[in-house]
Amino acid sequence: MKNILVPIGTSNTGETLQYAVDFAAQFSAQVFVMDVFSVSAKAGSLANITEKIAQSSKERLKEVIDKVQVKETTIKIATFNGDIVDGLKEIDRELGIGLIIIAPRSNDIKEELYLGNTTGKIVKQTDIPVLVVPKGTIFKPFKTALTAFKSGILKKKRMLEPLLTIQKTFNTSINLLLVKTPGYDKDDLKVHPALMDISEQLTLTENATTYQGVLEHFQSQQPDLLCVFRRKRGFFKKLWEKNTILKSEFFVKIPVLMLRVKKY
Repeated sequence: MKNILVPIGTSNTGETLQYAVDFAAQFSAQVFVMDVFSVSAKAGSLANITEKIAQSSKERLKEVIDKVQVKETTIKIATFNGDIVDGLKEIDRELGIGLIIIAPRSNDIKEELYLGNTTGKIVKQTDIPVLVVPKGTIFKPFKTALTAFKSGILKKKRMLEPLLTIQKTFNTSINLLLVKTPGYDKDDLKVHPALMDISEQLTLTENATTYQGVLEHFQSQQPDLLCVFRRKRGFFKKLWEKNTILKSEFFVKIPVLMLRVKKY
């Protein structure tokens, strides 16, 4: 987790970046602050308009960085002309991004949403691990992590790398929650040894959805990090029909680590 990326939206006040800087300091990682803009080919034919907008974008990012207590963490600026998902994939190919840290939504998004359109798009359309941090959250080491899933099948162990790094750095206690949902396969109940090796406790529950299982056991376990898997049969299976996610569908007040194996 040497490179951490923070996408900066139009309403970002620096809270998420400050969290990322404090988080990155624990791993001696560097932080990339990213902004995207869109200039069409037609508009780009005007006198250096793309270069001017890129420069304006960099100046805005510098203003956000100036609000942050940088400490000893290196912060670099990245801009991209085009779609944010394309930009994230390009910078990942070039530099190798270990983690994206992002807020659930920008300030101007409707209050009933947990994930806004941009955050939902990033989570849904990239294969980079994402740490979703509620606005106003101040970084502190994770003491307990609840890892919730409906299938113990783990095709690639490297999917766990961000969680393993967090556990090693903070000595985090990891509890597993296996949720039997309607239509489950017997193989789903076989938990991969890599998961068992890092956990202190395995709880088996039966609920209509994985999220309902989390709700049922959240208070008793009181984790300060929720970890879920992004896969076709994973945590947000029914929610990925759209980018936005309502609070009525999913909502927690703690950071959520979303794991996925890169395909590119």
